[in-house]
Amino acid sequence: MPSVFVQGRPVDSYPRLAPEARRGRVRRITEVGEEVLHKPCRDVTEFGPDLAALIADMFLTMYIADGAGLAANQVGVDLRLFVYDCPDDDGVRHVGHIVNPVLEPLDVSRRRLLDDSEGCLSVPGAVMDVPRPDRAVVRGLDQDGRPLVVEGTGYFARCLAHETDHVNGQIYLDRLSRRDRAEALRQVAARRDEVFARRAANVEALRG
Repeated sequence: MPSVFVQGRPVDSYPRLAPEARRGRVRRITEVGEEVLHKPCRDVTEFGPDLAALIADMFLTMYIADGAGLAANQVGVDLRLFVYDCPDDDGVRHVGHIVNPVLEPLDVSRRRLLDDSEGCLSVPGAVMDVPRPDRAVVRGLDQDGRPLVVEGTGYFARCLAHETDHVNGQIYLDRLSRRDRAEALRQVAARRDEVFARRAANVEALRG
C-alpha cells in the first residue's frame, strides 16, 4: 500500500510539510467560547487566489500548532473548509484540503464506534476520550471546485469527523458529558500556557 495519499490519491513521495505551507502566514487560532466556532459555517462559493491563500495559511498554522487538521473557523473564517495532514492506524499519511465537506452517514451494519483520545487546537491542552466511527467518508470539492471524495479509517476517520464537526459549528466538547467537559476545561486552564509557549517556539524556529 502507498505510504502517502494526497487529496485521497496515492503518491510516490511527498515532502515533510505540504508545499502550500511555504506560501502561508501564521494566523491566530480561535478558542472555545468564540462565536465563530459555535455556529455552522457558510458554503464556499468563490474559488480563486483568495481561497488558495487561505488554504496555505491554514496549512502553516496547523503545522505551527502541531495539529493533524484545522478548519477555517479555527482561524476565524466563517467558511466550510478544512485542511489535514494525518496518519491512519496503519501509518499511512493523508494530506489535503476539503471545501464544503459533507460526512456521509454510515450503514449501521458497517458502523463500529471507537472510544479513543482526542484533542483540538481550539481547546488547547485538553485531551479526552470521544467515541467516533472507525470509518469516515467525506464528499466535497477541492480549491478549484472539482468534486472530491476522501475516505479514512481509524485515527484518520476520527480527524475527518472532527473537522467536519467544526464546519457544522460543533467542537468535540459538545460530544462529552457535563462532567467530562468540565474536566477538559480544567485541563485547558492547567496547560494552555504550555501549549502557547510551544507554538511560539515553533514560530521562532520557522523564522530562524
